[in-house]
Amino acid sequence: MIPKAPRTFIDGPAGTLECVLEDPKPEVCNPNAPLPLAVVCHPHPLHGGTLDNKVAQTLARAFLQRGYRTVRFNFRGVEQSAGSWGEGPGEVQDALAVIRHFRSPGQALALAGFSFGAYVASQAAAQQPPEAPIHRLVLVGPAVDTFAMAHVPAGTLIIQGETDDVVPLSSVLRWAAEQALPVTVIPRAGHFFHGQLGLLKTLVLQAGTTSD
Repeated sequence: MIPKAPRTFIDGPAGTLECVLEDPKPEVCNPNAPLPLAVVCHPHPLHGGTLDNKVAQTLARAFLQRGYRTVRFNFRGVEQSAGSWGEGPGEVQDALAVIRHFRSPGQALALAGFSFGAYVASQAAAQQPPEAPIHRLVLVGPAVDTFAMAHVPAGTLIIQGETDDVVPLSSVLRWAAEQALPVTVIPRAGHFFHGQLGLLKTLVLQAGTTSD
């Protein structure tokens, strides 16, 4: 688990958003290129999801190890973020505000999300301008049955637990098949990937590098 990092606060559409911004170690960065940015979206706010969720932290660790400047943030109404539950579209607007705040012109952008956060990441990815598309998209246990997932680009990494009792594997496979997307299945893993977070991180690390 990533040690508790200092918080920073930005203006969001419903008020202040609480964020954690972390830079990778210099030895994993490409000295000849600007740092890419990764934004990680946490699971459902009404079910205990925060930026300190272990899956969200695992995703952040993987991107940091790949040389990305990484942002986790709390959706509106969570911990020190202002506002209240936005029923999904509001949280997408939160993510877009975080991207606008931290992304520099021309900066490569990766988005990642877990469960409800995967829905938010998919929608935020779809709303990036054509001249500045996302660089990578990672969706873990995407909440395909309960929220309107956006159409996602080829090359999206989808990771699902075989025994997930919150988001059934069959639902994720059906959603992915409609877009001809492969799904990486972790055997015997439940929704929160207990005991499998190391493998989850490895899969994200193996899926690509900052030079992709």
